[in-house]
Amino acid sequence: MDIASDAHSSSWRTTHYIDGAWAASAGRTFPSFNPFDSSVFAEVSAGGRAEAEAAVAAANAAFPAWAAMLPRDRQRLFFKAADIIEVRTDALVSLLARETGTGNAFARFQLRWASDLLRQAGGWGYRPVGEVLRSDTPDRFAMATRKPLGVVAGFSPWNGAFSLAWRTVVLPMAFGNTVVLKPSEEAPISAGLVLAEIFEEAGLPAGVLNVVTHAAGEAGPIADVFFESPAVRSINFTGSSKTGRMLAERAGRALKRIVLELGGYNPTVVLDDADLDHAVDATVFGSFFHQGQICMNTRKIIVERPIYDDFLRKMIARTNSLIKGDPTDSKTVIGPLINATAMDAVKRTVGEAVSKGATVLAGGTFDGPIYHPTILAGVPQDATIATEETFGPVVIIEAADSAEEALERALATRYGLCASLMTGNRNRGLNLAQKFDCGMIHVNGPSMVGEPALPNGGVKDSGWGRSGYYAIEDFTEIRLTTLTNERGLYPV
Repeated sequence: MDIASDAHSSSWRTTHYIDGAWAASAGRTFPSFNPFDSSVFAEVSAGGRAEAEAAVAAANAAFPAWAAMLPRDRQRLFFKAADIIEVRTDALVSLLARETGTGNAFARFQLRWASDLLRQAGGWGYRPVGEVLRSDTPDRFAMATRKPLGVVAGFSPWNGAFSLAWRTVVLPMAFGNTVVLKPSEEAPISAGLVLAEIFEEAGLPAGVLNVVTHAAGEAGPIADVFFESPAVRSINFTGSSKTGRMLAERAGRALKRIVLELGGYNPTVVLDDADLDHAVDATVFGSFFHQGQICMNTRKIIVERPIYDDFLRKMIARTNSLIKGDPTDSKTVIGPLINATAMDAVKRTVGEAVSKGATVLAGGTFDGPIYHPTILAGVPQDATIATEETFGPVVIIEAADSAEEALERALATRYGLCASLMTGNRNRGLNLAQKFDCGMIHVNGPSMVGEPALPNGGVKDSGWGRSGYYAIEDFTEIRLTTLTNERGLYPV
């Protein structure tokens, strides 16, 4: 099977990857659809409890050898996988377009991000893994060392399918853990099976990475295995805050670690001394990239009143100029939403806001699976879109009378993923940035800033845990070792 190099095939039949082998689920399959034309993109094996149990067992058996692997050998595997991604770039771009509606620019960004992550993570095995500690007991040597946890169960999403899937598996693997990956049923290949194929070609030992796919509505039995199996030591989830909260509750009952990157309601604040054209460019990108289907997309723009009218005029013009169409066309900026359910949600949310008094300044219409990039003003606080993210190309805009008022509005959310602040005064920007209550704040840049080495992650209802090398905190545990050289005197 060669998924990535056969990206132009009209229909595929794919299977789970368990213990280094491709295995079907007793003939059960489910369709993966092309979101642009609704054609069946692939027939994928529909797994359940039996496949999850086999995958966990394989990962558990592979753990001791993988944890003990020399840094140079793990590095070679990661570098080889990065090489394969780079060789197959065009085929993988086509794969992402046809399975997830991802445009050319975002697809290529994801491929570069994934290969960069692999190359950076390949060197993490050479970093210090502990420290020598001082003890108050004479002649006692003490050290704290980091050890991998064991099996990590990963849930990868359909948006940013390729890059987020690699993040889901590479971060725990780089620190010596083995992984069972359950990709979203909306992107079983892009967010799961293609990773297994690439790692298999790179020479990854059997069982280190296992991928189990499932049909819509059938994730439950797989998740049950993850939470019930004592071999699974950690859960790694990227997705909605609603689902993340449910998983966190289950992890608490099972006394398992869990890493969560969840939804966000991300503001962009534009102060009156900002470079207007740059602020517009950054905000259009932040709001509408990948059809607004990224957790870090801008959801609310707050502009100081002296420049509000000029900003709005330029923002509307830029928004209306965005090219809409087939994601396989490299010129397309706005492609399809992931499915009809997503389209219905966007239409319903915008319709509710308008019914309550909001004004549509751009967009507000759709063409087949494509919802046109939309700007709303005058959105009342009791409208859903005023406080909850709409996973589509829709942003609301408001005027504020001062930077303090703008900041107060930006902070009025239970989410805390990311934010953006545009200003011509860098010192002022850095000072104001410290007042934001979020995991990531970007001064003079869009709300979306993503590099493999940076500690991406949120606070509050946007989850916890960080990516990059900072993930060592989430995927290892501290072990204290002491050595006493002299015979001690004990009170018993």
